[in-house]
Amino acid sequence: MLQTSKWTVSGAIKDPKSITAKWSPINMALIDGVQVKEVKNVIKNNGHLTEIYRQDWEMDNLSVDQIFQVSLNPNGISAWHAHEMTTDRIFVNMGSIKVVLYDAREESPTFGKINEFRCGALRPMLIIVPPRIWHGVQNYTSEPAALLNIVDKAYQYDDPDHWRIPVDSPEIPYTFS
Repeated sequence: MLQTSKWTVSGAIKDPKSITAKWSPINMALIDGVQVKEVKNVIKNNGHLTEIYRQDWEMDNLSVDQIFQVSLNPNGISAWHAHEMTTDRIFVNMGSIKVVLYDAREESPTFGKINEFRCGALRPMLIIVPPRIWHGVQNYTSEPAALLNIVDKAYQYDDPDHWRIPVDSPEIPYTFS
């Protein structure tokens, strides 16, 4: 007979399954139109190389009209914003950043859904954010971080396709912490 002894402490809760054997997050149903491509660093004799974006990944057939970098101070947050017509392609190129998406499109099959990604130098990925998806980013570490955005429509200085609401807006059921 197998003898058992009490080894847990009061209040201990077993962690639920959070990742598959192929390292994909469990229950990560993406918002309609969102695409994610995890990439791997290529270790070289003098450092490493990371592909950021390739047309032959066939994630979209949109043009690249502008590429810009956003730097975030430690614990810095930029949220919430959306575009009516512009597609963002977000790639964290330095540090660690949480990218959060919210689908407020009433006609969408994923209306009300939130996606959260923790990405960066340790887990590089390209996140494609379609138009009309609210998104925010947070550097959740004590080190500087940065992301690249590879957009299909360049910023229009005279008529920006940029919509904003406050980070603590009750319209989005998410709190950055």
